[in-house]
Amino acid sequence: MKSIIRKIAVGAAVVLLTACGTTSTVPITGRKHHLLVDDQQVLSLSKQQYSDVLKQSKLSSNAANTAMVKRVGQRLATAVETYLKQNGMEGELKNFEWEFNLIVNNQVNAFCMPGGKIVVYEGILPVTQDEASLAIVLGHEIAHAVAKHSAEQMSKQMRQQMGTSVLSGVVGQLAGQNAGSIASQVASSGFNFANLKYSRDNESEADHMGLIFAAMAGYDPQKAVAFWQRMAAQSSSNKSDLFSDHPSDAKRIAALEKEMPEAMKYYKPAKK
Repeated sequence: MKSIIRKIAVGAAVVLLTACGTTSTVPITGRKHHLLVDDQQVLSLSKQQYSDVLKQSKLSSNAANTAMVKRVGQRLATAVETYLKQNGMEGELKNFEWEFNLIVNNQVNAFCMPGGKIVVYEGILPVTQDEASLAIVLGHEIAHAVAKHSAEQMSKQMRQQMGTSVLSGVVGQLAGQNAGSIASQVASSGFNFANLKYSRDNESEADHMGLIFAAMAGYDPQKAVAFWQRMAAQSSSNKSDLFSDHPSDAKRIAALEKEMPEAMKYYKPAKK
């Protein structure tokens, strides 16, 4: 009897989880994923958290570096928007309000929240060393936003919560809830975009997309290999939180080298 009840509960969970949400296609890779939260829910939470991060941080006083971050970021954003327009994804443009800020922090890190809200830590600039390598980093972070990896992780957490609740015998209570209210529960439980750890698959996908975004923006994608070699060289003594849950540096470099011919097809050096 317990086995039958469990199967019914699992079946009910599947019905609930597939009855709401939408299927989204990731640009560049074409991968499809089912999201249980809509864009506006995610963007609203992202804006608030980004505002909180800036209030708790000190913006860099280095005018040249700040200008560089904004310049590289905007070139990437323009390239991404152009790609979306040219590939029938104009509807996605409403989800982006680009913002690029360099903050005082020695961590080798950067992150992009949904909607194109980006923070770069000063500590990563000695490793990037040039604009093209910074574009590799920002391209990767922007890719997380374009691919909606945050919404994917949030949906995963929601599925876990809903599945646990169903198997605990509260199907009746959940049946009357929609994705929005459950998303609020996820948000209230401490979902933090700034500290979000993506899966290795998400990280690899962001590497792939970011490499191509950098090439589209006129930055040499081949710079990615040297950048990751520098990251690998300093990681043992100064461990970075950049690209958390990422594949090993060696595997990442090998994957980027394999993807390089595709990226080079998009690369046209920017005119001086």
